[in-house]
Amino acid sequence: MKNKLQDLTDSFLDYLVDIRGYSEATLTTYEIALRQMIEVSHFYKEDGSLVLDITPYRFQIAKKNKHTIAARLTAIHSFIKYLEGQEDLRVRLIAGESIKVPKSLPKPIEAQYIQEVLQSATLEDKLMISLLYGLGLRITELSTLQLSQIQQEWVQVRGKGNKVRELPLLSSIRELIEIYIATYTPKKYLFEKGNVPLNSAQLRYKLTKLFKSHGIKATPHQLRHSFATHLLNEGARIADVSELLGHTTMATTQVYTKLGTSKKMNEYMKAHPLAQQTSKDSSKE
Repeated sequence: MKNKLQDLTDSFLDYLVDIRGYSEATLTTYEIALRQMIEVSHFYKEDGSLVLDITPYRFQIAKKNKHTIAARLTAIHSFIKYLEGQEDLRVRLIAGESIKVPKSLPKPIEAQYIQEVLQSATLEDKLMISLLYGLGLRITELSTLQLSQIQQEWVQVRGKGNKVRELPLLSSIRELIEIYIATYTPKKYLFEKGNVPLNSAQLRYKLTKLFKSHGIKATPHQLRHSFATHLLNEGARIADVSELLGHTTMATTQVYTKLGTSKKMNEYMKAHPLAQQTSKDSSKE
């Protein structure tokens, strides 16, 4: 049974590369998890089902951090789903319960760094950054943005779940769009090549390469985080930011409020009379 599962693992990894297009890093994570799991776990057939008891493997990885454990379990669950589809097997997994992973706070990019990159960017790159940071777009929303969605003062965006939202268009970004359209003459999509929209991967590559040339590690999603965080830090209402981001509930947006904790503390220390008095007393000592 173990040899059979090892062969199926090879087929599964090939499937992830050839069909799903997984990255080398993700593939390595999956392979490590599956090879180790097969080596120490128990496999047997019972009532026409294949039973995979990964209890020994759970003990083996128990001391690793939660993100690592979650990634390993994701690989195993994906493998089981593949088995059921490819081999027409009924598979029962023992000890495969997922774990809760604490949300990691997104790290926004400081506004001054974004401005620095904008100043030296090409027209196309400048518009790409301005839309991601100025409107808080997802990279998929930017990739599929059509000329017909852009009005004089608004941009209509179709987001997750086909949900449509309207975003106010800054005059500076509107002017940039007009210059871009006059220069590149796109036909249907704002960012296109041969009447086909540039996909998310192409846009992401251009952006990360541009920021990297300035010594900054950045992703499109970080620009979206920066959009939300900077608005909240400057006093925007969380309900408004949530609507601009296209979040279903404000609970999703509230993660950004935690990013301003240190800023809030600094403002508190400068503004509250008791905090000011403490500062004066300290300076006298």
